[in-house]
Amino acid sequence: MKHRYLPMTEQDQKEMLDVIGVSSVDELFADIPEKVRFQGEYNIKAAKSESALLKELSALAKKNANHDEYTSFLGAGVYDHYKPIVVDHVISRSEFYTAYTPYQPEISQGELQAIFEFQTMIAELTGMDLANSSMYDGGTALAEAGMLAAGHTRRKKILVSEGVHAISKDVVTTYAYGQSIEVVAVPTKDGVTDLEVLKTMIDEDTAAVMVQYPNFYGQVEDVATISEMVHAVKGLSIVSSNPLALAILTPPGRLGADITVGDAQPFGIPEAFGGPHCGYFATTKKLMRKVPGRLVGETVDQEGRRGYVLTLQAREQHIRRDKATSNICSNQALNALAASVAMTALGKQGVQEMAKHNILKTHYAKQAFEAAGFEVKFQGAHFNEIVVNVKTDVTQLNKQLFTKQIIGGFDLARVSADLANHTLICVTEQRSKEEIDELVTEVQAIVAEMGAHHA
Repeated sequence: MKHRYLPMTEQDQKEMLDVIGVSSVDELFADIPEKVRFQGEYNIKAAKSESALLKELSALAKKNANHDEYTSFLGAGVYDHYKPIVVDHVISRSEFYTAYTPYQPEISQGELQAIFEFQTMIAELTGMDLANSSMYDGGTALAEAGMLAAGHTRRKKILVSEGVHAISKDVVTTYAYGQSIEVVAVPTKDGVTDLEVLKTMIDEDTAAVMVQYPNFYGQVEDVATISEMVHAVKGLSIVSSNPLALAILTPPGRLGADITVGDAQPFGIPEAFGGPHCGYFATTKKLMRKVPGRLVGETVDQEGRRGYVLTLQAREQHIRRDKATSNICSNQALNALAASVAMTALGKQGVQEMAKHNILKTHYAKQAFEAAGFEVKFQGAHFNEIVVNVKTDVTQLNKQLFTKQIIGGFDLARVSADLANHTLICVTEQRSKEEIDELVTEVQAIVAEMGAHHA
């Protein structure tokens, strides 16, 4: 049988209706007044045969730009990184991709061990004491960190740097609204959090300060100084980090961070048009019992053999609702596994090499744009991304680049009016010197042509 599902025949439907004791599907809706039932025809295409449908869907899929045919310089939170081929092999095993929550440890040791390995790797990368089994994505992990800080300090104000990803800031604000927590933006200066302004904003009502490291513009923040500032008023330091960058940057845990969160997407998780992702949440031992989601712990069985169990489950399904720390009831076990397999396949040295290539290639792109006469906006230490002033509308530029099979950078006018005509160019280890040179050449030609056209 070639079916990927079990089709329902008319006979199947009749048998089910007979068991229920009704003669038709319409009878199932008898309790709903006819006047409120939808009586028309749905505005959808007529049904097609399986062969015709597959042909149509394949034609639609071919309209998507993919990295086999297009070169991507788009980052802004979702990145094109090398994914070891073994990742898909492991996560395609049915015992992993069909697994749900490992409630019964006696039959879920493989799944639990995989999650435990993920937690261990994240704790090592971030320099924190422990990490949970994963969150939905980096944005929700950051918001959960903010809510933890507010609950722990019993304060109602969170300071968020403008260098934090705009979407993550929105998620934090949405979470905070329901709990009457004030979210205040801290301005940036020269691409990083303005420390002088931040110093005047921190007070006894501050639950936490949130920064991104490296930040949305690719710049490296002074996490140690920011941590000292917020600790002076007994608030928490929350850092959102690209885990790949932590292979080469000083881990936030060694810079005074109380909570480090982020997205494991750079490790083995495809861009897939924006999701699903795998958020991570790491913290100090002091905050262990307030961590959202769940943790997997190592133990021994009655015979002294090593085993794994769910521990410190902090959601309302397991403990009293008023004691629950989070509404997030699940974790991204399959994507966490993908990240773990990728990190294992690369190894500690491989991950560091990968991070180093990101820095070197981004630096090369910066020099190439400057040599071509473009201003690269910020000059501090950076990772993965640079801000380039292309002197023209970025949306129009990207449309032209797309015709050359190049996916351009992120239009920063979408997050700040001050950055109109600026693009966020992302260069990962996947990009070659030739591809970077081609991008600069094409941008130069398109900008010149658009300038001549406007003149």
